[in-house]
Amino acid sequence: MYAAVKIKGYRYGDSGTELLVTVPGRQVGKVLEGKHISRAELRLDDGRSISAEQRKKAYATIRDISEYTGYLPEEQKEWLKYLHICRTGSRYFHLSDCSMDTAREFINTMLDYALENGIPLSDSAVNRTDDTDRYLYACLVHKKCAVCGRKGEIHHEDAIGMGNDRRHVDDSGHKKICLCRLHHTAAHQMGVLRFRSMYKVYGIIFNHESGLCETAG
Repeated sequence: MYAAVKIKGYRYGDSGTELLVTVPGRQVGKVLEGKHISRAELRLDDGRSISAEQRKKAYATIRDISEYTGYLPEEQKEWLKYLHICRTGSRYFHLSDCSMDTAREFINTMLDYALENGIPLSDSAVNRTDDTDRYLYACLVHKKCAVCGRKGEIHHEDAIGMGNDRRHVDDSGHKKICLCRLHHTAAHQMGVLRFRSMYKVYGIIFNHESGLCETAG
């Protein structure tokens, strides 16, 4: 079992340092008792190497992809690493001690792969990414809904205007987001601020030809 924990306190004892930790959102007492677990591995998040939260997101995404493809999680992890290396030119890395930047980019690669291949995730991808703008850009490129990952269409956060023909108006300066029909309808019904607050996604200024995007804030 792997879990990210929060350290609530510590004290020095005769045999070393005693830690008080909380496992958020999980009840692990029965697991500890049932399997007679008395030892665990501890990795401290120093803010420079991969964080516990990043590692949790990475392994959750690897597990989702492996369940879809049929590969064992460890096999899938290695395959995804080499996919990342091929796409970015990075060196081989380990999720135990890579940098935060490498972890962020690796998660980006996995989310891109899931979007490209229609792989469902057990949690919203926007909760998995450390780079929301990059994820929203990928959704626009692959025409996948930024909320649920289904096939999407372009939603303009700032309206093009009554009477204008969308086929001929230059919308390069407009804030856009890719949404499925269901969430596109919800965006129109709820309005910009409420939709952003509920789904944690927003429009970006998107230029596919140049590969640039700007946050809408």
